[in-house]
Amino acid sequence: MKAMGAMKSCSITLVIIVLLFNLCCFGKAADHQNQEGLGASFIFGDSLVDAGNNNYLPTLSKANISPNGIDFKASKGTPTGRYTNGRTIGDIIGEELGSPNYAVPFLSPNSTGKAILYGVNYASGGGGIMNATGRIFVNRLGMDIQIDYFNITRKQFDKLLGPSKAKDYIMKKSIFSVTIGANDFLNNYLLPVLSIGARLSESPDAFIDDMLSHFRTQLTRLYQLDARKFVIGNVGPIGCIPYQKTINQLKEDECVELPNKLALRYNARLKDLLAQLNENLPGATFVHANVYDLVMDLITNYKQHGFITASKACCGNGGQFAGIIPCGPTSSMCAERSKHVFWDPYHPSEAANLIIAKKLLYGDTKCISPMNLKQLRDH
Repeated sequence: MKAMGAMKSCSITLVIIVLLFNLCCFGKAADHQNQEGLGASFIFGDSLVDAGNNNYLPTLSKANISPNGIDFKASKGTPTGRYTNGRTIGDIIGEELGSPNYAVPFLSPNSTGKAILYGVNYASGGGGIMNATGRIFVNRLGMDIQIDYFNITRKQFDKLLGPSKAKDYIMKKSIFSVTIGANDFLNNYLLPVLSIGARLSESPDAFIDDMLSHFRTQLTRLYQLDARKFVIGNVGPIGCIPYQKTINQLKEDECVELPNKLALRYNARLKDLLAQLNENLPGATFVHANVYDLVMDLITNYKQHGFITASKACCGNGGQFAGIIPCGPTSSMCAERSKHVFWDPYHPSEAANLIIAKKLLYGDTKCISPMNLKQLRDH
């Protein structure tokens, strides 16, 4: 009897220890969540922030070939489908805001269960605001499809957390970042093969009107699905990428005028649109990320930022700036990857992404307004 009593007492003690351990761990996890303040990071956009969705599409736009990802520590340098040598701006921002995991690509087999609570990435190389954008690549996820996919995720959150907690988690703790628009110019309006009809029938202002009208609808759809904290990147100086400089045979310190003019025209109107959405959608905060000026500063003052070139791609082939053939196994690669603003003919290096991300996280209203991303997280 005494032995049974002792066993019973041991069992009860063990149960209490297990319960206390679970409570302690749960408490720590909850504390971590409260301290960090970030729920999920939902990333929409194009190849600047694609983390591998295009790996799962039959498309001509892919980055899951070496040496892409050579400096990406999480994969030990193997390609993941990121169009850069290391982390994207989205990866760096997630890390800095306290997320323990990178947002998982929606099309990846891993995007199930609790993995999605840290965030989901819907971005796709070649994607744009307009559905016709990027059709030169055969397949890509445009912004409309990316939101359709978020709708699926939204329902999964209800199942994982219950409708009330899910709504709270998405509305109050999660950040929606959108980096899109460059392909609508580079791989749509400015593309001679596909868009000569569009360009003859549509002035630049009419095309930009069309883009912004679509974008308004898309952002409103996300709002209707409980998105409240938004960061929207404007279009960078696309006339300064190595590809444009190479095909237009420019000098090192020159940029192609038309793409940059179009970007600036679109950007001015985008800022107005975000101001209207801030006024018209109750409880929403739309933050405007001034990517154009941040990238232009890197290009103009590259030496002050520790770079040796802002015109030559580190990985690529063709022409003076290695700007024609995308980065792949047969490409020539620079010796100092952290000293190039551009990784390939189109995309910034991880070193450039890091500078841009830090400005968006902690910078003043010249970089990001009305608040930076650290403030948006705690807002």
